[in-house]
Amino acid sequence: MKSKLTYWMPLIGAILLVGGMWLGYLLADGDQISPAQQKLNTIFEMVEDEYVDEVSPDSLVELALPEIIKNLDPHSLYIPASELDRMNRDLESSFYGIGVQFQIMSDSICVVEVVSGGPAQRMGVLPGDRIVAVDGESLTGKNITNEDVFRYLRGDKDTTVKIKVVRSTSKKPLDFVIKRGEIPSTSVDASYLIEDSVGYVRLSKFAANTYSEFLQAISSLKAKGATGYVLDLRGNSGGLLDQAILIANEFLNPMQNIVEVRGRNQHDNANWMADGSGSFIDVPVVVLVDEFTASSSEIVAGALQDNDRGLILGRRTFGKGLVQRPFMLPDSSQIRLTVQRYYTPSGRCIQKTYERGKNTNYEKEIVDRYSTGEIFSADSIKFDKENIFTTMNGRTVYGGGGIMPDVFVPSDTTGLTSYYFQVANGGLLNKFAYEYADLNREDLSKAKNVNDLLKKLPARDVLLWAFVRYAADNGVPQRWYYINNSASLIVNQLRALIARDILGMNAYFEITNTEDIAVKEALKQLHQGLDDILGAPVNKENENE
Repeated sequence: MKSKLTYWMPLIGAILLVGGMWLGYLLADGDQISPAQQKLNTIFEMVEDEYVDEVSPDSLVELALPEIIKNLDPHSLYIPASELDRMNRDLESSFYGIGVQFQIMSDSICVVEVVSGGPAQRMGVLPGDRIVAVDGESLTGKNITNEDVFRYLRGDKDTTVKIKVVRSTSKKPLDFVIKRGEIPSTSVDASYLIEDSVGYVRLSKFAANTYSEFLQAISSLKAKGATGYVLDLRGNSGGLLDQAILIANEFLNPMQNIVEVRGRNQHDNANWMADGSGSFIDVPVVVLVDEFTASSSEIVAGALQDNDRGLILGRRTFGKGLVQRPFMLPDSSQIRLTVQRYYTPSGRCIQKTYERGKNTNYEKEIVDRYSTGEIFSADSIKFDKENIFTTMNGRTVYGGGGIMPDVFVPSDTTGLTSYYFQVANGGLLNKFAYEYADLNREDLSKAKNVNDLLKKLPARDVLLWAFVRYAADNGVPQRWYYINNSASLIVNQLRALIARDILGMNAYFEITNTEDIAVKEALKQLHQGLDDILGAPVNKENENE
């Protein structure tokens, strides 16, 4: 018993110290020290004076602060001074690493987003993967910090790192050897004319340059003849609020609400409205969302939905509506503290429910959507009947967490077989495509666009046979019943991955979108017109005809 107490005393002391400091800020009235602060300070002084070992207050603070802050809510965060510069660069510039955004859960690094075009994506790492070992060093049972993750995964250009990941669709852990490279800071993954008059733009995040990139992309598509747009925010975990406001402003009429934030104090409340300067106020737009669409992405989707300005299509968004404000500490560390909540123009709070100190349940919520069937069937979605709101045109929308789409599109399971999971999880699709592109690069590089490239690739059956033999040589036996069921998916993926290596990310989405059921439905809705769902004409010019 004594040994256990001795082990935990430093952490207890740290919690008391930081708790006292924290409560002092919250509870002190001028120079008056609150009873709670006085009590905690007394206990800390007792530990400092009487505890059997000498303890460094600085080390205790660094140990305890992350635990205290993360138990306030799922998104408040303490950032040591040593990590702050590197974390800020994720939204500002480039760095060398493997190209993943992560969240530490239990004793593993959970990949929440894979940077498009980055080294990790090229090797087949997927969102949801849990990194459990790095360069042979197991992470199990370790108290991993953000600083540890940066140390493990970032490094000099062209150095390699070996990671072991656990994936829900694989019975065995998967190994990836990844060469570190420059991680691009661009936000527009793809922009092209998906049809003669329809532009497609995919945003991966909301960084400092997102609005300028987006405006350049969508203006270019307009110049090429686009009169309607598909804005793809699937997998976009958010970022900077001002960038989301600027993008929403491009589509809204003057004085239409974009987003409201409310905090504990009156000075924390604010409301943003469109100024009418947008260049795309009168054009039809469909916004694609899914369960990984979060934060700033939800602000854009909510603003367009509540103003009946755009059609939201896909699945219920993540539900991150807590706003963090950075507070610098004397040692140049930082606390990103939740100070506000987001509300859409109809008054809905975007944030899904959570229990303080129970982040594991919060993190599991996305997994629960799969187990309850919400991802696959609209009938499985349970609306919060106590949180009913109306859009500008009187349509019913629901609060309680996330943005519910106007048109539900289930997760596509077509072609998903045990064979596909085996080759995909083993990184064989990526490896085959990379090796094929590399061997044939001289000829393939002559292609000027996707159509030229597809003409240079083998016929469907030939490409499939070549891959099946490659997979068999790499330990995946030929099981033709499952191969035939997955054939279209495998071939489409291979073509897209080869195109990405030759022509870039734009080409990748040009090919994958041909089989994407959400994209197909978006085009269908644009052709039919959005008036029936939104309740009012979207295009004013058509209204006057």
